[in-house]
Amino acid sequence: MAASLETHWLQALIAALQGGQLALLHLLAALGLTESPYGQPAWPWPWRLSGENLLIDLGQARRAGIALIFGAAACLMLLAALLWRRARWYLIATTALVALAMPWPDPAAVLVPANPTSFHVAPSAVDAKSLVRGGWLYAQHCAACHGADLRGQGERAKSLAVWPPNLAGPLMWRRADGDLVWHVLHGVHDDRGHETMPGFHDTLSSDDAWALLDYLKVRAAGETLKSEGQWTMPVRVADTAVDCPRGARQLASWRGQRLRLYLPARPAAAAPMEDPRLVTVRVEPGAPPSPDGCVASAPEIAQTLAWVAGVNSPAGLQFIVDREGYLRARSSPDRATWSEGDLLCKSGGTAPTPAPPQDGLGALIARMDAEPVRFVKGGVVH
Repeated sequence: MAASLETHWLQALIAALQGGQLALLHLLAALGLTESPYGQPAWPWPWRLSGENLLIDLGQARRAGIALIFGAAACLMLLAALLWRRARWYLIATTALVALAMPWPDPAAVLVPANPTSFHVAPSAVDAKSLVRGGWLYAQHCAACHGADLRGQGERAKSLAVWPPNLAGPLMWRRADGDLVWHVLHGVHDDRGHETMPGFHDTLSSDDAWALLDYLKVRAAGETLKSEGQWTMPVRVADTAVDCPRGARQLASWRGQRLRLYLPARPAAAAPMEDPRLVTVRVEPGAPPSPDGCVASAPEIAQTLAWVAGVNSPAGLQFIVDREGYLRARSSPDRATWSEGDLLCKSGGTAPTPAPPQDGLGALIARMDAEPVRFVKGGVVH
């Protein structure tokens, strides 16, 4: 229980830091005091407040939270001093004492270098075609250094002054998306200003950079699944067109409902039994529309599911997507039923009371609902 309370408290603190900076940025943009590269307001300062560092150093996180409370109290007292003349000097003196007593966190724990795009977000939802394009861009421009498996051991890696980082782990989630896009377009430099990775702004557009970033997250999820047996960071299922008996729609249109995606092990394989707790979609490249159910036939969606599963071919696999669009569970081709053990995106906390043994899917859904994905960029994930 204490760990859960600390998790929620940290999430609230990180969200407050992020929200406050975003509000300031939008105010500057509304006043015309900042530029808008790539269609979004630019952060005008070389530093920003960081939530990811506070997650690592809980002591500094507590000091930052207390400092925010003290700061809010000081602001209220200054406001009261402006309105209450008789107690003005008393309130001002008290405010000064509060400021002196405030447990300021270490600046290095809350301030990190910023880029103009630090607070930029993806201009559109992730779709399967853009992910496949991101994979092609990675193969063309990045794999020689970062390696085909993203682990930083490409054929050119040993010739570089700085060894490329391992992109197959949680690094892609711990950094601000806008910072990562900036590094793709403008390169990376060390503390002395020496270039350690070239930028590709002359070759790639900002949309290309976002597609590349989305691909890296999906591949990193698949690589961690192979090495650790679970998706340690959350990843949403890519959007794609779906043909249904009542007409075409997008996969994302089922947001708010649970989805089951299944990929037949062979053509014309029997579909799993329908279940009212799930919307079932067959994923089969090149398959024609079916009067019996919904079919996603674009080859790109099958490729993205292979990446996120960490396999060469996803044939025979099934996935469960929660109401927020996050991939949560995967079954193997030789499994006919679901169980709570199939949950691969989880908090690792205390599990809820399991459902009866004969209802493995019910136990899995109960665990998913009890442990929703609570994602704050740079902060607590599950």
